[in-house]
Amino acid sequence: MKKEYLIYKLSESVKTTCKIDNELFTQYNVKRGLRNEDGTGVLVGLTQIGNVVGYERLPEGGLKAIPGKLYYRGYDIEDIVHALMKEKRFGFEEVAFLMLSGHLPDKEDLANFKELINDNMPLEQKTKMNIVDLEGLNIMNILARCVLEMYIFDANPDDTSPDNLMRQSIDLISKFPTIIAYAYNIYRHSTHGRSLHIRHPDEKLSIAENFLYMLKRDYTKLDARTLDLLLVLQAEHGGGNNSTFTVRVTSSTGTDTYSAIAAGIGSLKGPLHGGANIQVVDMFNHLKQHIADWENTAEIDAYFMRMLNKEAYNKTGLIYGIGHAVYTISDPRAVLLKELARDLAKEKGRLKEFAFLELLEERAIECFANFKGTKKRVSSNVDFYSGFVYEMIGLPQEIYTPLFAMARIVGWTAHRIEELTFKSKRIIRPAYKNVLDELSYIPIKERI
Repeated sequence: MKKEYLIYKLSESVKTTCKIDNELFTQYNVKRGLRNEDGTGVLVGLTQIGNVVGYERLPEGGLKAIPGKLYYRGYDIEDIVHALMKEKRFGFEEVAFLMLSGHLPDKEDLANFKELINDNMPLEQKTKMNIVDLEGLNIMNILARCVLEMYIFDANPDDTSPDNLMRQSIDLISKFPTIIAYAYNIYRHSTHGRSLHIRHPDEKLSIAENFLYMLKRDYTKLDARTLDLLLVLQAEHGGGNNSTFTVRVTSSTGTDTYSAIAAGIGSLKGPLHGGANIQVVDMFNHLKQHIADWENTAEIDAYFMRMLNKEAYNKTGLIYGIGHAVYTISDPRAVLLKELARDLAKEKGRLKEFAFLELLEERAIECFANFKGTKKRVSSNVDFYSGFVYEMIGLPQEIYTPLFAMARIVGWTAHRIEELTFKSKRIIRPAYKNVLDELSYIPIKERI
């Protein structure tokens, strides 16, 4: 009981020692969350990898909201995705090559890169056996542990030369699909008593196809192409998103690749970052049950207003999948994903649900504007449709966030290479202002 009481006593003390007056943040001009007063991010670095655009600065000052744009190495993501859709081919490997190298591959380079990816996709026997031992309820934790264990099997893990960084990056991009698929199958076996199967990746398949093959085998061509495009859409989102910034911060210390990537995984796992799509799916399923008429905008609006007033659903006052830190008028990833979701819903016979989700998107944006009573625009984000797409493909919720990591490993490794190769040789080290008065030390015998 003494130990339990001590833990209680310590936790109670935190309520006082961690309390900081909100006015002090204004007094010292603290950029909370590394955000400026206008909501934009504090500029802390330069990059040539990704560009997230949601507004433009006016000559006279202030910001003007514009339709969202996302660029990979200078290329508009809309152009990349539409080209892949038109040609009906897989593109995640091409995007990975683009991110790592800075330029688009020709046919020969792309073919060689795909071969290199497939060569590195199988796991070493020791790594595979360790995955069997890593039973747990969260695939993200298992992924992070496996990444740290890859350090053991790397003959040169601490070398930060460009050649070695590129080798490690390609190895991580290749192995993420295998680790996630194997880890889920072991989770399913240990938790639900299902049969355990470990399928070796097929060298003739793309990353998206191989992942589905290793995970569940039964998938359609449209399932694989849709997953491939989802990976493309989530491969990179600028240096300022939390997990990528985490990778850059840790990389600036000169630490090894596996430690930096494990840190990024820990960041992405957070429900305010990579776990949001699960919340959208849960909300969507709730609304399907509590909205009687899926075409009645008045009924939908009334329920959304109850949600915003913390009277319905989980009473947080949030509508999941609505709003973004940078995008205001539109999130280009959500716009493109809606196109993919419509085609997939047609194949799966779920167009009625898709139409309902589309109407929810429209009404949520309108209700949010009416509730806030501000001129600031909000839009749906990529999470609004991604969970529904994963569900239609037949993917379990336990791997929604790991799939995000499977895509974002491309951006993480590209930013790590940039940070270590072209950085100003300075560790990233922002400042925190101490607002506690100095105290005189009290000898232990005089403490009450």
